[in-house]
Amino acid sequence: MDDTKISIEANHGGGQTINDENIEQTTHKHHYGILNHLFGGDDGTGHLLLPNVLHSLANYSNTIPAASTGTDAGGAEEGAAPPQPAKGGANMGTFIGVYLPCIQNIFGVILFIRLTWVVGTAGAVCGFLIVLMCCCITMLTAISMSAIATNGVVPAGGSYFMISRSLGPEFGGAVGILFYIGTTLAGAMYIVGAIEILITYIAPQLSIFGDTTIPENMYNNYRVFGTGLLCVIGLVVYVGVKFVNKFAGVALACVISSIFAVYVGLFVNFNGNDKLPMCVLGTRLIQQDGAGNCTKEPGSALYNQFCRPHEFNGVVCDEYFEKHNVSIVNGIKGLSSGVFFDNVWASFAEKDQILAKSFNDEDILPSTTAYSNGTVTKNVYNQVIVDITTTFTILVGIFFPSVTGIMAGSNRSGDLADAQKSIPIGTICAILTTSFVYLSCIFLFAGTVDNLLLRDKFGQSIGGRLVVANIAWPNEWVILIGSLLSTIGAGLQSLTGAPRLLQAIARDGIIPVLEPFCVSSSRGEPTRALILTLCICECGVLLGNVDYLAPLLSMFFLMCYGFVNLACAVQTLLKTPNWRPRFKYYHWMLSFLGLALCITVMFMTSWYYALLAMGIAGCIYKYIEYRGAEKEWGDGIRGLNLSAARFSLLRLEETPPHTKNWRPQIMILVKLNEDLTPKHKKLFAFASQLKAGKGLTISVSVLEGEFQKNVGEAAAARQSLRRLMDEERVKGFVDVLCSPDITMGMNCLIQTTGLGGLKPNTVMIGWPSGWRQKADEKTFIRAIRSVAAAKMALLVPKGIHFYPDSMDRVSGNIDIWWIVHDGGLLMLLPFLLKQHRTWKYCKMRIFTVAQIEDNSIQMKKDLKAFLYALRIDADVEVVEMMNSDISAYTYERTLLMEQRNQMLKELNLTKKRRRSMVETLVEQHSFDEKSPLVDREVVGNTIPEENENETGVEKNKVRFAEENGEEQAPEAESEEVSEEASGAEEAEEKQEEPAAPPPPEIQQEREPIKKLLDIKPDQDNVRRMHTAVKLNEVIVTKSHDAKLVIINLPSPPRSNSPESEANYMEFLEVLTEGLDRVLMVRGGGREVITIYS
Repeated sequence: MDDTKISIEANHGGGQTINDENIEQTTHKHHYGILNHLFGGDDGTGHLLLPNVLHSLANYSNTIPAASTGTDAGGAEEGAAPPQPAKGGANMGTFIGVYLPCIQNIFGVILFIRLTWVVGTAGAVCGFLIVLMCCCITMLTAISMSAIATNGVVPAGGSYFMISRSLGPEFGGAVGILFYIGTTLAGAMYIVGAIEILITYIAPQLSIFGDTTIPENMYNNYRVFGTGLLCVIGLVVYVGVKFVNKFAGVALACVISSIFAVYVGLFVNFNGNDKLPMCVLGTRLIQQDGAGNCTKEPGSALYNQFCRPHEFNGVVCDEYFEKHNVSIVNGIKGLSSGVFFDNVWASFAEKDQILAKSFNDEDILPSTTAYSNGTVTKNVYNQVIVDITTTFTILVGIFFPSVTGIMAGSNRSGDLADAQKSIPIGTICAILTTSFVYLSCIFLFAGTVDNLLLRDKFGQSIGGRLVVANIAWPNEWVILIGSLLSTIGAGLQSLTGAPRLLQAIARDGIIPVLEPFCVSSSRGEPTRALILTLCICECGVLLGNVDYLAPLLSMFFLMCYGFVNLACAVQTLLKTPNWRPRFKYYHWMLSFLGLALCITVMFMTSWYYALLAMGIAGCIYKYIEYRGAEKEWGDGIRGLNLSAARFSLLRLEETPPHTKNWRPQIMILVKLNEDLTPKHKKLFAFASQLKAGKGLTISVSVLEGEFQKNVGEAAAARQSLRRLMDEERVKGFVDVLCSPDITMGMNCLIQTTGLGGLKPNTVMIGWPSGWRQKADEKTFIRAIRSVAAAKMALLVPKGIHFYPDSMDRVSGNIDIWWIVHDGGLLMLLPFLLKQHRTWKYCKMRIFTVAQIEDNSIQMKKDLKAFLYALRIDADVEVVEMMNSDISAYTYERTLLMEQRNQMLKELNLTKKRRRSMVETLVEQHSFDEKSPLVDREVVGNTIPEENENETGVEKNKVRFAEENGEEQAPEAESEEVSEEASGAEEAEEKQEEPAAPPPPEIQQEREPIKKLLDIKPDQDNVRRMHTAVKLNEVIVTKSHDAKLVIINLPSPPRSNSPESEANYMEFLEVLTEGLDRVLMVRGGGREVITIYS
């Protein structure tokens, strides 16, 4: 037993192989220990003793290997050396490894350029609720994420890894793509935010589209400069991540120093300052470049804006300008001023309204000027105009990206010394810290800055200056430079992580279309994924507005966080044995609350963006389900399916199914060839056509022999059955039973297959075409008896090799010969067949047989009424079958049948000799001119031709269907046909010349047969044969051109004697003679179709 290589299955569904010299020494040291004599075993299973396993686990390292340097999708190049472990290993603690990365990723551009605007627009109360709601979502998500992350070893991969391994590849792939798109759009938002800081607040002279106070010019600048910055960042990321990692420290220092400067400045300006004077006309806020312009004196800049020369009236001023005075108001009033009470309530506004302290129409609606040509223009002058409609829900969507980034710690789990301890503590502490900063800033900004200045998004009333920067200490450049660098750093981080996330999804192999993005460059960089990421990011940059990008990427992050909560809730409720997280402070109710909040905020913010995100996730889910690779990750959805199946099975077991819900749940009894392939492959095609993709199908087979000796053969047979079911698109299960006796195994399958309400109610078994030579009638008839005893329906397709494939199209008639009422199964089966495209264009014809004492006219009328009530369209015909004398053919056919049975019984022949003896028996009859048996007797597996125009010898030609479905003519049958064809010539020769006596050995062999010819047939068998012959004549006459004939299967004989069973098979042969495709049906003893709705 080789124990030198130990495979430890990690939580992510894969396996990490541990191959160490110490393990090898330890293994061989214990291999011949005393415990190995008892527990080592000699069965080749390779069990490891506990000391070996513990030693291996102690040396297990969860450090994620470096990126592959190969150019193929698999990773390393052929012949390359194996990757070496990282120097130092995983040694990062909670503070450095989780807390600080989360802080850096959570604090972003929204904090610097939009938080003051959110406070002024929403007010302190609504602003507090907005921030609190967003922080609650991230906190609940962090709790769920901590539970998942501490439930075993978690490699890098963030939410994608956790969701895919918890909810399965479909959900994981969908959410992974959403997370990737969200991260990419976050990079676009950071780039646009950085350009906004640069163009609006640092260097407005760089504008290439004119005045930056005009929104369209400003957004065009963002698009052009943003594209340039994106190219620079993309080039940096392409060169390598070393610079990105080094710059991350600089960006983190900028974020922390900027926040510290803001807090210090708030208390330094406790009594306010005069750095930011605002000009207010009445209650309206006026744009200005600096002090000295806020006056109504003629000739001033403000006067020239509102007063225009007129050719008749001299100078005409705006009405609002004439009525109201101007005043200078300090923007930063300080915490001691009591301005907080002016900022308590919300100040939501509509787009294109004037920013004013009051909300009277006179103050917020601009004046208009009507021209002679009928056009009307709004007079906005240099007043501050609202550029976007604001509501509570819109502000939630704009602010939410500022609380994202909580996955940064879980992404670094491979670098942590104790990931299961560091991830929960570091992430939750980071969220608490950032939440405190955001919530405190809500109240501090509301208590320090004037309401009009808070609502001035771009600082147009203070000369295009950043409000937060002018609050900070010691200088505004601390915030301007810090926010610019931190925003660029966040963009670098996003555009570095997004391509690697896409490559990780592609390498999982769950989305085939992403396979090209598995490839890495020679330096191990995901170049192709980076190019796609830059293209998507450019689309976001072209939007040119942070306020448009923020709600869009909020949808993707909310979807991602919602699925993290769902994953935790599902795992908790299922109580799977592997769900043992070290983080204990979670509950499924908290997870569901987080999920509900995510969905609520999505639709509150933008219902059409929410539907877009859900539509993308749904399309990806269905694509993975249809085309993606099957992965077994032990996910919660599989456990959920098991729980749902268990619940459904218990519910189905409570009451038997109603007639309206009955559908054939088919069990196919398959006979296998010597190479373990199914003998009748078209049974699966017919089952597929009958089911039309619905219901349950179980394919079973029996292997003769002991299970212990045939385990491999049974597995191969299962694979063969499964392969054929997949080819025919039959939904269901397969099973193979090993039994010392075939008949006993079939009985066991019929009795035990299925579970609860999903037990099969219909058995399909192929017709034993060579029963005369192989004596298969015993197994076949016993299967029929077992099915009848189990009260299951039975389907026996005869001539299965002539049935159409599932891709064929058949047009013609499906004839139903309704002889015995069996619960309506004969009428239900053709209806189900017509649901499949193969039989869709066939017409149903129902025949029933009337005897002399029956009223055929009334029978036809009643049957039509019954079919109308059943909503089945079919032509109805009543066939009258008169009583007639028993023909010589019937008598001779019965006599031949009994002679054969008696001969086989007395001589106790083997299977190999039965065929020759039957041919000898036929030879004795072949020259009897009075016997009609010569023209109709068929030996072996034959189906006569249906062409009635043929006469003489051509009419009696037969087709022989071998097991492979090809039409062949065995030697014996060919000789028989040739004997028939030359029968006339031989008769003439016999008349001319006396027949030569046969050799003595042949006379001796024929002596017992001559004795058998003296047997008189049993009268009951003669009557049964007479019925079969007459009914066959009627069926062939009416249905010779039918594409399928469905007929009742006669009951098997009560006697178990070989003679009775052989007679029964002979009756079935006579009944179906001359028909290519016959389906013999026997009901299960219950009604399967009803006239009620």
